[in-house]
Amino acid sequence: MCIFFRQSQRNPNTFMKNTIKILTATLTLSMLSSCASGPNAQTGTVLGALGGAAVGGIIGNQSGRGLEGAAIGAAAGGVGGNMIGNAQDQRNAQRYQQPPPYYGQPQPYYGQPRY
Repeated sequence: MCIFFRQSQRNPNTFMKNTIKILTATLTLSMLSSCASGPNAQTGTVLGALGGAAVGGIIGNQSGRGLEGAAIGAAAGGVGGNMIGNAQDQRNAQRYQQPPPYYGQPQPYYGQPRY
């Protein structure tokens, strides 16, 4: 982060553009994580977005566009993580779903209550 601020002090327009990109990436990540339904989908979205941002930032840094790479990687990783987590949630729901118990009709009791 120190390098980001040191380089952006030379050109104020670059600082503003980078700030907008970071805010856009953060808002996109929060919107993706709010669409997740189950616990595995939420975890997958967050972990996928973080991993995608890291890999995208590294790859983008090699071409001189680290923030754009991080934003694209976060979006792609978030969507992929959500899809994998949602599939796990659906599989768990099928595996652990049990039919409701059948108790039948209650039998009437005509005797005296016991205290």
